[in-house]
Amino acid sequence: MALTDHLREFRARLIRSVLVLVIAFIVALFFYDQLIEFISTPYRDAVATLQEKVNSKLVVQDVGGGLLLQLKTCGVAALVASAPYWLYQIWAFIVPGLHANERKWSRIVAAIAGPLFFGGVALGYYVLPKGISVLINFVPTDVDSLVDFSTYFSFVTRMLLIFGVAMEIPFFVILLNLAGVVSGKALGRYRPWIVIGVFVFAAVATPSTDPFSMLMLAIPLQILFIIAEIVARLVDRARGRGANSTNQWSDDEVSPI
Repeated sequence: MALTDHLREFRARLIRSVLVLVIAFIVALFFYDQLIEFISTPYRDAVATLQEKVNSKLVVQDVGGGLLLQLKTCGVAALVASAPYWLYQIWAFIVPGLHANERKWSRIVAAIAGPLFFGGVALGYYVLPKGISVLINFVPTDVDSLVDFSTYFSFVTRMLLIFGVAMEIPFFVILLNLAGVVSGKALGRYRPWIVIGVFVFAAVATPSTDPFSMLMLAIPLQILFIIAEIVARLVDRARGRGANSTNQWSDDEVSPI
């Protein structure tokens, strides 16, 4: 296929993806109240645990803040909702240039990486109320806490994104092992440093400063790293058996056959 044909195909897939994104944005406008309810629920749950120690509420500070909040909320929702379509368009554009084995592995990656990411997002949404309550508790008792909704929305999306991406890291470690970059023995040798690195990453990555959020990110991430090491060792052992079965005689040695 000529370069111009590739460019035409890329343009067509890009236009289709943008159209689907626009349609998803329009649909999200009709569900704006439900989206705001979904986003603000962790904050209300966090405030409910304060037992009226701090008077805290979400506010919109600017005149156009409500409009910008609606556009931002519906835009993010449309981007997430249309992700299966535009990700498929990217994959369909790339896959003709891949070999059959590479196509198989790309399907496996998509089948595993997607659930891992959304599982991390769900875990982050569960942790949010605890982390928010800890942060609000730093406000003095005689001071009202007025939280700008746009800032709070950015905090929520960043928190969920961090949890989602963090769950992908051990999976990519397995991919590096399959590519021959990292061995299972090396992962075992550096396991103490990996444990320390996971907790440091969880402490730095979580926007809240409470240990509960850090542990809720570090513990599942550590479990996934242990699973990644086990899988890497199994892959290395299988490769070792394969190498022994095909290379058990040197080049200058005659086989019994």
